[in-house]
Amino acid sequence: MRTRTAAWTPARATVADPDPQRRAEELAERIADRRVVVLTGAGISTPSGIPDYRSPGSPTRNPMTIDVFLATPENRRRYWARNHLGWRHMDAARPNAAHRALVALQDAGVVTGVITQNVDMLHMKAGSRPVVDLHGSYGRVRCLDCGALFSRHRHAEALEAANPGYARRVASRGAIEVAPDADAALEDIGDFVMVNCSNCDGVLKPDIVYFGETVQKEVVERSYAMVDDADALLVAGSSLTVMSGLRFVRRAATTGKSVYIVNRGDTRGDGIAELKIDHRCEVVLPAVATLIGYRRSSLL
Repeated sequence: MRTRTAAWTPARATVADPDPQRRAEELAERIADRRVVVLTGAGISTPSGIPDYRSPGSPTRNPMTIDVFLATPENRRRYWARNHLGWRHMDAARPNAAHRALVALQDAGVVTGVITQNVDMLHMKAGSRPVVDLHGSYGRVRCLDCGALFSRHRHAEALEAANPGYARRVASRGAIEVAPDADAALEDIGDFVMVNCSNCDGVLKPDIVYFGETVQKEVVERSYAMVDDADALLVAGSSLTVMSGLRFVRRAATTGKSVYIVNRGDTRGDGIAELKIDHRCEVVLPAVATLIGYRRSSLL
């Protein structure tokens, strides 16, 4: 079963909730004494400089699909040339107020874990534990032939050795658009040299679930277990367009757990949620964390 689709639709313009503080108070009141697992999407990372695919101003091209990647060596060479540039942008990104708020809620005993659709590692950088990278991580590279895993930093060194000065030359042309999966917009890749697996000379691929691929069963089962162990599910920054995230909302609902959503714009889970806040994560989540922190301190 394939769990991600490459079909894309533009986001519908919506009016944000006019009083995010009051809405944050509603959410804080509902989750203050509960164990909450959080499902996050691209909307939580946009303030860190990582775009999503559906908001106005987002990259206009579709994300990489597994069929395109595997079709020809030339496709893979072009992708690795772009990723050699794009991953640096993602690696330099830092957690924003929304990521830090989830850590504060974790410290307060409210958040029990994070399931993220993002590959940017920002939850890990912020200090959230545990974190399930539902769609993989930009920080790893996997060999499709022997299964070996390499750090993205190590592979960057190999690519730089094979293409000395390449990134610097391309960067000198001006700003480059980078997508949420660390793919960069680059038409002319020149004579870029692709590097294969150092173990078996096999095909290397970022350890990211491309569109058309299936999320590993053990990753899905671990995520279900986190949902089942919690009292409620909070969705932050996801439109739930792809089933790989929506299934956890449906799981929570069918097992009698509360579902809360904070997202700018409509989501496919709005009809399920007990509370939906149409506003930015970096505004609402810090307010929720502050309210719960104040409430806890006042009870001491």
